[in-house]
Amino acid sequence: MDSRMVFVLLWMLLLSTSTGIKLDGNGYVDVVIAISSKVPQDNRLIDKIKEMVTEGSLYLYHALDEKVYFKEATILVPPQMLLIPILCKMQAKIRIDNANPSYGFEPYTNQYGECGAEGEYIHFTPEYLLNDTLTELYGSRGKIFVHEWAHLRWGVFDECNGEKPFYHSNGGIEATRCSKNIKVEFYEVTAGGSLQQCSIDPQTSLPTKGCMFFLDRNQITNSSIMFLPSLNAVTTFCHENEHNYEAPNMQNKKCEKATWTVIFEDSVDKDALRSLKPLQSPPPPPSFKVVQRKQRVVCLILDVSGSMAGSRILQQQQAATHFLRNIIENQARVGIVQFSTEASTLSRLTTISSDTTRENLIKLLPKVAGGWTNMCLGLSQGLQDNGDALGDEIIFLTDGQATDNIAVCVPSAIQSGAIIHTLAFSNSAARELTEMANKTGGQFLSPNDKTTSNQLMDAFASLTLSTGDYIKEPVQLESVGARTSDWFNGTVSVDQTVGNKTSFVIIYETSFPSVYIQSPSGSVYTQTNMSHDVSQKTVTLKIPGTAEHGDWKYSIQAKILQALTLTVTSQATQADVPPIIVKTHMNQQFSDGTKPMIVFAEVSQSYRPVINAEVWATLESETGSIHILQLLDNGAGADAFQNDGIYSRYFTKMVNGRSSLKVRVKNQDGQTKFAALYVPGCVLNVQLSPPKPPIFEEPLDVGNFTRTDTGESFMVKLSGQAPSNFPPNRITDLSAEIQEDTVLLNWTAPGEDLDQGTAKSYEIRWSFDLKMLRFNFSNGHEVNTTAVSPQKAGSVEQHSFNLNITIQNGTTLFFAVQSEDKQKAKSETSNIAQASKILPGPKPQGISNPGMNLTVLVISLCVVTVVLCFIVVVVVGHTSHIYFLHS
Repeated sequence: MDSRMVFVLLWMLLLSTSTGIKLDGNGYVDVVIAISSKVPQDNRLIDKIKEMVTEGSLYLYHALDEKVYFKEATILVPPQMLLIPILCKMQAKIRIDNANPSYGFEPYTNQYGECGAEGEYIHFTPEYLLNDTLTELYGSRGKIFVHEWAHLRWGVFDECNGEKPFYHSNGGIEATRCSKNIKVEFYEVTAGGSLQQCSIDPQTSLPTKGCMFFLDRNQITNSSIMFLPSLNAVTTFCHENEHNYEAPNMQNKKCEKATWTVIFEDSVDKDALRSLKPLQSPPPPPSFKVVQRKQRVVCLILDVSGSMAGSRILQQQQAATHFLRNIIENQARVGIVQFSTEASTLSRLTTISSDTTRENLIKLLPKVAGGWTNMCLGLSQGLQDNGDALGDEIIFLTDGQATDNIAVCVPSAIQSGAIIHTLAFSNSAARELTEMANKTGGQFLSPNDKTTSNQLMDAFASLTLSTGDYIKEPVQLESVGARTSDWFNGTVSVDQTVGNKTSFVIIYETSFPSVYIQSPSGSVYTQTNMSHDVSQKTVTLKIPGTAEHGDWKYSIQAKILQALTLTVTSQATQADVPPIIVKTHMNQQFSDGTKPMIVFAEVSQSYRPVINAEVWATLESETGSIHILQLLDNGAGADAFQNDGIYSRYFTKMVNGRSSLKVRVKNQDGQTKFAALYVPGCVLNVQLSPPKPPIFEEPLDVGNFTRTDTGESFMVKLSGQAPSNFPPNRITDLSAEIQEDTVLLNWTAPGEDLDQGTAKSYEIRWSFDLKMLRFNFSNGHEVNTTAVSPQKAGSVEQHSFNLNITIQNGTTLFFAVQSEDKQKAKSETSNIAQASKILPGPKPQGISNPGMNLTVLVISLCVVTVVLCFIVVVVVGHTSHIYFLHS
C-alpha cells in the first residue's frame, strides 16, 4: 500500500492464540512491547524498557542452564512520541499502560489457561519503569521481567500465597515457599520497631495477620525465581528434587509439579528447550527496534463471483456498509477491490474524514455477482493498488473454493507484510484462507450465510484494531436475529459507560417491516425517524447526541414470514470512563477431538474485571449444529480463577468442519460487580511500602448492560465419527479441615463430561504421605463414599467422615479425590488438600525469636486495611505478581 512516513501504534490482536514470539536458535525474537496511546510522553521510557530487557536477558540465560536469552525486541510507541518511524506488523504480548487508580503500579501477568499454557499479556505501568525508587520495593526490573516472562511464556504460577502465608507441617508451622531450603524465622514488628513472638489465631492455630517471616538476604540458595527473585543468590527455578509439594500455593494447585518440570515438559517451548545446547559464552545484548504507525489502512477485497449471487452479495453489502458506517475509525484509510473472473479497484485508498466520505464509499460497494472465483487476482489487485503493504490490513471475503490455484499466490501475500483477515463465507472455503490469517497475524472468521444468523455483520464488527484506548472504539451491544411472521421484540440496555454514536440497524429479508424503538423515558422512534435503504433492505436509527441510559425496547412487526436481524453499537460518552467490553476466544484454533477445547470470555472495564455477569456462548458448526454453553467464573472445571472476570467452559460437542463462536453478556438484575481481587505479594518491605487494602468487590453502578462479541472460527477434524469420551474434569479446589476427630472436605462438583452434566461417583483417599498420594493415588487409604451422590457440575460438594484412626495432636493428613463417569472413565487426581489437628498450646512449634534485627530482608505477607498516600497496590486476582526489596 502507498508509502507513508509516520505510523501510529500498532496494538493488535491481544487476544490472539499465537503470541508471535519465537525461538531463533537460542534467542527469543518477535518480543513486542507496546506502549499504550494513553501513556503520556516521556523520553526516558524507551531507555528504561531497553535496560529492563537487557538485564533480563542475562538473568534468563543463567536461569535456564545458559540455553536461552532475549535476542530481539520491538517497542511499539504511540504517535505522541516523536521518533523516526519504522514500519511494523506485530502482535504485542507485553503492555506498558496506565493502571486503574485502584490497582497501583505492580507488574503482573494475565494468565487464565491451564498449567503450561501461555498467558495473555504482561502488564507494566510507566510509573514502575520510570520511578527508580520502586525497585527498592519490587526488586530489579530485569529479574521481575523474567519472573513475569515465566508466567507468560511457560504457564507457571507463583510459589507464594499471600492469603495463606503459613501452613502446618509435621506438627510445626512453615512459611509458604519453594523451596524449603530458604530458611525463615517468624516475628511480629511492634510500633517501636522491635521484634516479638507471633500471636496465634485460635481458629486456625496459625500466626495472625500481623506475623511476618524474615530471612537473611545473603543466605546460600539459588531458587526460586517464582518465589523470591529479589534474593541476590536466586538464579534459577525450583527443580523437582527441591520442590515443596506441601506449600498451599498456586503452582501446586494448578500444576502439582515443580516449575522447572513444567517449563521443560509442558510449556510451548518444551521440545526446543530439551534439545538446545547451552551457549559457549554469555549472549550479546538484545537488539531493539522502535516502531510507530500513524494511520490504519484497510483494503476490502470482496468476492463477486457467480456463487455470491442472491442473498450472499446482499449480506456482503450490508456487512461492509455497517463496517464503513459504524466500525472503522476516523482518519483510517480504506480501499475497495472486487474480484471474480477479473479484478478491479472500486476505490483507491480514501481517508475517512466525515460521514460524507463514509457514505461515498458505501455507494461504491459491489451489488452484482457473476463469473469465476479467481482469488489470486483479487489478492494481487489489492496489494498492487496500494503499493507497500507492510503493516496494512486486508479484509478478504470469499464464498468458496478458488477457480485458480490459490496456493500459488498465498506465499507472496504472506510475504507482503499485510495483516490479512479472511472471511470464509462458505462451507467449502479453501484451507489457505486459514493459513493466510494465521501467518500474517490476521483473524480467520467463517460466518454462515443464514439470513437470521447475522454472523457476517458480527465478523466485520469484530475487525477493530485497538490502540489500547477503548474510549474511541465501537462496542457491540446487541446482535440477534429471528424468522417470524409476527412480532420480533426485545430489550437492549444502554449502560452508563456508553451512549455516544448509538445506532440500531435492522435488516429484513423480503418485506419492509414496521419498526418501533422506545427509549427508557418512553419516547418512541418509528420509520419516520429512521433511514431506509431499500436496495440493502436495511433500516437504521442513529440516536442523536448521547443515548438515554437504561433499557431500550424494540418491536419489529413482520407482516409475512421472513428473517429479521438487529445490530446495536455504541461508544463511550466520557473521556475518563472506558466502556465495559467483552473479548472471546477458544484455547485452540484446531482440534482433532483428542483434547477438549475451552471457551473464554473476558468481561472488563479497562483493567477491572466485571463479575457475576450472565455469559452465554453459541458455537455453530458449518453443518448447522448449534451448541449453547453458559460460561462460568467459579474457579472450577475449565475456569482457572474464581471472580476474575474470565468466564470459561469446556466445549466437548465437537463436530467435523469449521465452527463459529459468539458470546453474549448481560446484566439485567443488577448482580454484576467490579472485582479488585487483591492477592498479597510474596515480599513486602514494611519500611518502604504502604499498607495494602483487602480483597473487595465494588458495586457496578452503571445500570443494566448487554454486550456481544465474535471470536475467531476454529476447525475440528475428528479421527473418528465422534469426539473422544471425556472423563469428569480434575477437581482443583479441594479443601480439607479437621474438627476434633471429624474430617470435612469441600470441592466443586465436576461433570459427566468434564464440567458438564453429573459425574457417577467419587473416590476419596487419604495418606500421611503427600507424595505417595500424588503419585500413587490407589495406594492411599480409601474413604467410604457409598452414601455420596455427586451433584450437578458446578455445585458445592461437602462430605464429612470419621477415619478409622485416632487423630493425634500435630497430625497432618493429605486428601485427594477422583471422580468417575458412567463409562467408568476416571478424572485426574484432584489437587492434594491437607489438614492438621493442632490443639492450642502455650507456644506452638516453629515460632521463635533468636534476636534477628531489621537489617535482614523483610518479607511481609500481612494484609492491612488503612490506605497510605505513597502507593496503593491493588492487583487483579487472576494475575501473577510479587513484591521485592532491593538493598
